[in-house]
Amino acid sequence: MTSKLTTGGGGGGGENPGDVSRAHNEYLWEIEEEFSIDISSNRQTNNLDTIKEETEGSLFSFDFHGGGGDDSVYVAVWKQNVEASMDALIWAIKNTAISPSTVVFLVHVFPETKFIPSPLGKLSVSQVNPEQKENYMAQERGKRREFLQQFMDICLTSEFQVKVDTILIESDMEAKAILDLIPILYIKKLVLGATKSYVRKIKSGRGNGVTDQILNNAPEFCDVKIICQGKEMAEWMAESSPTSPSPSPRSIDPSPQLAQDDQPKMENDLFGCGCFKI
Repeated sequence: MTSKLTTGGGGGGGENPGDVSRAHNEYLWEIEEEFSIDISSNRQTNNLDTIKEETEGSLFSFDFHGGGGDDSVYVAVWKQNVEASMDALIWAIKNTAISPSTVVFLVHVFPETKFIPSPLGKLSVSQVNPEQKENYMAQERGKRREFLQQFMDICLTSEFQVKVDTILIESDMEAKAILDLIPILYIKKLVLGATKSYVRKIKSGRGNGVTDQILNNAPEFCDVKIICQGKEMAEWMAESSPTSPSPSPRSIDPSPQLAQDDQPKMENDLFGCGCFKI
């Protein structure tokens, strides 16, 4: 099973959202389970440190060793629940983007394309010609850009003016895709949006969705915040009756202090990465 990771250039404060959109460059890496590159080997420079797209003037550099740094916050945005994702983003900007150097990364997982619609019905990708496939993929990329633009626009408004970037992952397993990304980019701050119905399920002990999987399986160095209608899960739990199920410690503890022992053990974190233009 492979996951495809796309990162795109975002914008900083004071930039026009339209200009950012036009200048938006996308890059695609394929993260394979065949572990062929040791990213922690003496921290030597390799082909992951700087990757060029095959267009003039486009250059993207990303630190796969250290992620976006201590000032970075990652916000998962779900297409199936825009409102909850927007609430999570606004909360993250107001509560974590406190430094001018803070970068907000929008993490979006979208399903792998296995079928392409046609007059004859849905056809397997292997059954259509390259031109049909590329036309459909281009349409889907356009939809994703439009979806993400609304979140980027929030970051670039005069009210917030924070730096923003995007990370797209092609995978059918949302929770696993994000969990796999955490140690690779050393994500320390992750914000997830939740609906009122999710909160009710958690209170009744019936939560078992994507958010729960991420919350319960994220490494200790990653502080996961669940946000519903502008409030942390801890606040919702505090309003529960004494007989309600106890919330997960990960959802109510304050941001953990990172000790030396909390650093991810990268020695065994190996992964293969191939870069190609989309």
